[in-house]
Amino acid sequence: MTAVLDGKVAFVTGGSRGIGAAVALRLAEDGADVALTYERNEVRAAEVVDRIKALGRRGWAVRADSADPAEARAAVNRVAEEFGRLDIVVNNAGIGVLGPVEELAAEDVDRVLHINVRAPFLVSQAALRHLGEGGRIINIGSCMAERVAFPGGSLYATSKTALTGLTKSLARELGPRGITVNLVHPGPTETDMNPAEGPGHEMQKGFTALGRYGQPSDVAATVSHLAGDAGRYVTGAAIAVDGGFAA
Repeated sequence: MTAVLDGKVAFVTGGSRGIGAAVALRLAEDGADVALTYERNEVRAAEVVDRIKALGRRGWAVRADSADPAEARAAVNRVAEEFGRLDIVVNNAGIGVLGPVEELAAEDVDRVLHINVRAPFLVSQAALRHLGEGGRIINIGSCMAERVAFPGGSLYATSKTALTGLTKSLARELGPRGITVNLVHPGPTETDMNPAEGPGHEMQKGFTALGRYGQPSDVAATVSHLAGDAGRYVTGAAIAVDGGFAA
């Protein structure tokens, strides 16, 4: 039986851990060859690549700082050259700086917006040289773009809300070329950066309708659906995988 993404090449930014790693592995499970970026942790990135290869797919990790425009663009082109094509782009790399708005430094604003907004724009822009009919761009947002349930999230929420405009405008512009663009909003999700029993976990769970954290695999399943043929008529959409955080 042919896997749903067999023959496709996927590129996942920030794919060495958490949601990014889960997405990379799910796309590989579904048949895609997968390249991913990492900024610092080469060991973790290599572990994900090894798991991709164990699934019988090609895997490759590229070091790139999403805050650096040249590195962000170059990573896309290197992947397309290495694999000979590019079909799926997942803009997952992101950072969060939380705190009272009057305490946020200009450097914080710059870095969050550069990584969370500018990088997805530039990566998508670079990918258009390689994406053809049936191409997919999938942005990873946040439930905080839909509901800021506690103070201190102004900068992070601003950055993730910007992805709504990017997603909708690219979907409109690229639709005639057969390329879909969508946005996935994870809610509280158990990762090493946000453990289900970590600080503030009861508050976060309390904001969801289901009363619990999600798993990275929950987000990855939605990304995989959008990446495959079953998602061919979905574009310009923002899909919440948040346990009812925004309900």
